[in-house]
Amino acid sequence: MLEGKDLILATKPFASEDRAKSWLHTCSTLLLLVLALTCTLTLPYLALRILASVVSGLLIVRMFVIYHDHQHHTILNKSLLAEGIMTIFGMYILAPTSIWKRSHDYHHKHNSKLFSASIGSYPIFTRKKFEAATPAEKRAYLFSRHPLTIAAGYLSMFMLGMCVQSFLSSPRKHIDSLIALIIHLAGSVAVWYFFGWESWLLFILVPFTIACAIGAYLFYAQHNFPGVSFSVNHEWCYDKAALLSSSYMKMSPVMAWFTANIGYHHIHHLNARIPFYRLPEAMAKMPELQNAKTTSLRIRDIRACFRLKVWDPEQQKMIGLKEMRACRPVLSTVIEPEEVIVPG
Repeated sequence: MLEGKDLILATKPFASEDRAKSWLHTCSTLLLLVLALTCTLTLPYLALRILASVVSGLLIVRMFVIYHDHQHHTILNKSLLAEGIMTIFGMYILAPTSIWKRSHDYHHKHNSKLFSASIGSYPIFTRKKFEAATPAEKRAYLFSRHPLTIAAGYLSMFMLGMCVQSFLSSPRKHIDSLIALIIHLAGSVAVWYFFGWESWLLFILVPFTIACAIGAYLFYAQHNFPGVSFSVNHEWCYDKAALLSSSYMKMSPVMAWFTANIGYHHIHHLNARIPFYRLPEAMAKMPELQNAKTTSLRIRDIRACFRLKVWDPEQQKMIGLKEMRACRPVLSTVIEPEEVIVPG
């Protein structure tokens, strides 16, 4: 069984794109997305418009993964047309290229390190760090990992995180974040004004809420799942971080298509230059990739992922708050001896 550098090199044959296939996936997804969004405004029956709105959200997820591959220089690299398309899409989805690429590249280089900045990742506290944190720090940490925060990824991760916070942190470097936010808000107002609140709901709110919630959860669960491993920085190893700290998320063929195979996340982290449409092929042909740690979109697996809160170095696993409380040592009661009075 290959490991280390040999394993990474063995994935190299899969890290080549079929340029025609890349364009086919990109153009067909964009065409379907534009068609679905148009249907949210034009179809005569509300039920059909709602269906088109939901499908639009799922198609945004697929297009985002394609955009994500392009930002890794995995597909359509050095194409000016593709660069233009992806720049526009990044602005549309509130993840402009400047902040997305910087944060996501950092994530790949530091995934599963215990002591590194939580750039592009959900923060991870050890049990000791959490117990030593102030109440405000604990609330902020738990809030960032709360199911409602992740479900509200449209606001929390994309609008505030990708746009507002990135621009405020470095206005010159992330001016595109401000532009994306202004365009998005202006577009929302225009849709409401010209088409009404119902069209705004189906054209803007529902698709973005669905897409951003799915994206935020996938990003969370792919690195916060039962069996995940984290390492102190000096013990960190790239290939082990990919295979032990990134999940293979099992999905139905339909959801695998809408998520553009991002469920093969352990392979993507091992070699980000493998196009999304070649990830299943790589897994099928390399036995070393077939014993991945898994999760899924089933309710029980989602609940299991959300229960995990802190890393316990002693048990070498992520644990929940209840388990953390159970691990606290019971303080023994010290009984002072009674005073003995000696006569005379």
